[in-house]
Amino acid sequence: MKFIIAPDKFKGSMKATEAALQIEKGLLQVIPRADIKKFPLSDGGEGLIEALSSKTGSLIVTKTVTGPAGKPIKAAYGLIDQGKTGVVEMAAASGLALLEDDEKDPRLTTTRGTGELIKSALDQGCQQLIIGIGGSATNDGGSGMARALGVEFFDSAGNLLEEGGAALQGLERIDTSGLDPRLKKVKVLVACDVDNPLTGPQGASYIYGPQKGATEKTAEELDRALKNYARVLEKDLAIKVENVPGAGAAGGLGAGLIAFLNGHLGSGIKMVLEALEIEKHLPGCNLLITGEGKLDAQSAHGKAPIGIARKAKEYGVPVIALSGQLEGELDLFHREGILACFAIANGPLTLKESMEKGPHLLQTKTAELLRLWNAARPL
Repeated sequence: MKFIIAPDKFKGSMKATEAALQIEKGLLQVIPRADIKKFPLSDGGEGLIEALSSKTGSLIVTKTVTGPAGKPIKAAYGLIDQGKTGVVEMAAASGLALLEDDEKDPRLTTTRGTGELIKSALDQGCQQLIIGIGGSATNDGGSGMARALGVEFFDSAGNLLEEGGAALQGLERIDTSGLDPRLKKVKVLVACDVDNPLTGPQGASYIYGPQKGATEKTAEELDRALKNYARVLEKDLAIKVENVPGAGAAGGLGAGLIAFLNGHLGSGIKMVLEALEIEKHLPGCNLLITGEGKLDAQSAHGKAPIGIARKAKEYGVPVIALSGQLEGELDLFHREGILACFAIANGPLTLKESMEKGPHLLQTKTAELLRLWNAARPL
C-alpha cells in the first residue's frame, strides 16, 4: 500500500522532518510493509530550507548578522541546486522567535539582517533567490533589508532616517543609486503564506502588529508610517505596492522585496510542492497524512496542510490531517480536500505539556487512526 506523509512543523515541538518521522513510525506499527514517501513541508516560514533541500540536499551557510532588535546574531541560509539558488528564511535573521518579550516592539525592529543574508547569498554567486517571509518580528516595510543592500532613506531635512517601522512616518526621499547591481541579474521568488495588503484594516500593522508587541495606538501609528512609505515608493521609484496582495506579509517585507528586488510573490506551499514534484507521487496513493501545530480558519489562507490537500484532491487521494490544536468549523477543511482532522492530545494538557509530549502523541495518534482506517477499508 502506498502512503505519502507531508506535514509542516509543529511549532515549538517538532520540525517538519521530525513530525514526518513520528507519523511514519505510527503508520509502520499498523502496516509494516507500507510503501511510504515523506515530504517535510513549509508554507514559506520556518522550515523552508529544510523542505526545499529534502529532495536535493543543501549547503548551509552561517553568518553573523543584525538581529531584529539590532544586536548581532548567528543566522543561516541554504544553497541548493549546486549553489545556484539561495534559500533565505527571514525568520532566521528577523524573526519574532529571536526576541525576548521585552524586546518586541515593531516600531523599532528591523529587517536589516535579512538583507545581510541576501547579500551573502549574492557573494556566493547565486543566480536565484527564494525568500520565505513568515514569522517576522518587524513592521519596517523591508526598509532595513534594503539598507543592507545599499538603499538610503532620508527625511525632509535630508538626514538619514533611523531604522524601524515608526521612523517611516518621517520618510521623504529614497535613494537607490547604491543598490547592489548584482540584484538586476538575479531572479527573486518570495514564498508567502498570506495575501494581506500593505496598509489598511487588513494590512500588516493592524493584522499582525499585535502579535509583535503593537498596541492599538501603535498599530495606527505603524499603519500611517507604511502609508507614507508607499507614497514615497510611488513618488521616487514609480512603484505602487500599497494594495498588492501579499505586500503586507512580514510587516511589509513583501512590499520591500517587490520594490527593491523586483521580487515575485507567490504561494509558499505551491513553490514547495512544485520544487519537490509531489504531484508525481500522488497517482495510486492510498492515503496522504499531513498536519501542523495548529489548524484553524487561517490555515485556509496558504498554509501547508490545505495546500497539499487541494493538490491531493485533484487525484482523488484521501487526506487525514493531524494537529496540536484544532479550531474552527471542520467543514472548512473538508471542503478543501481533508477527509478528517484530529488533534493529537489524549486529554487535557497545558501548552508546555503538549509541546513536550508532541512526538509521542503524534506517533500514537497516527497508529490509532491507521488501525481504524485499515479496518474500515473493506467497508
